[in-house]
Amino acid sequence: QVQLVESGGGLVQAGGSLRLSCAASGNIFSISAMGWYRQAPGKQRELVAALTSGGNPNYADSVKGRFTIARDNAKNTVYLQMNSLKPEDTAVYYCKIRAVANLLSIEYDYWGQGTQVTVTV
Repeated sequence: QVQLVESGGGLVQAGGSLRLSCAASGNIFSISAMGWYRQAPGKQRELVAALTSGGNPNYADSVKGRFTIARDNAKNTVYLQMNSLKPEDTAVYYCKIRAVANLLSIEYDYWGQGTQVTVTV
């Protein structure tokens, strides 16, 4: 069993900052990618930022220059630092990892439960 526990969401005024954390636990052998997605009301879930184990981060155009993704491999944790927040960043933010947690060495995607981020004007 793999569990992802997210934290750090909340209510913030436009221009403010928040830092999201997502800690993965369970019988994890390896994690090849970690990322953050978001889903606003009435919209599809979209990629915000992703980070592979050996590659460069990938950001949605709408957050480039404002958000930073980072991971702590020792803690199986991924972070999303969000600066200069805008009302259009309001959404439920989900973390996702792609990991091997079985003896067959098959990768699966695992999702967190989501954390609400609300940005007011």
